[in-house]
Amino acid sequence: MMNINWTKEEFQTYVLLYAAQSNYIETESESEYILSKVNETLFNSIHTEIVHDNDYQAMEKIKTYLAENEYTHIEKEKLLKDIKNVFFADGSVDVLERNVFLLLKKIIA
Repeated sequence: MMNINWTKEEFQTYVLLYAAQSNYIETESESEYILSKVNETLFNSIHTEIVHDNDYQAMEKIKTYLAENEYTHIEKEKLLKDIKNVFFADGSVDVLERNVFLLLKKIIA
């Protein structure tokens, strides 16, 4: 099992960027929403990492981080709400985004 040494903010950024790219199209609206949550330096740093990870690697990183770190029920609910907001940022949710949300919800909740 890999060791993920992220802060909670870095983890949140990674998950939100993963969500934004889940349908292989990261829209400007999705990026703007994420940037409203985190600073641009962190966004760019994590963005560089996420574009190099495939779906399997991303899911493993997310699962590993959650297994190694305490997340309260409230923090999980907030993260899921932010993921939803990323998906709705461009005005629509497609099938890929919906399926990724269901998967993330199962992993996070």
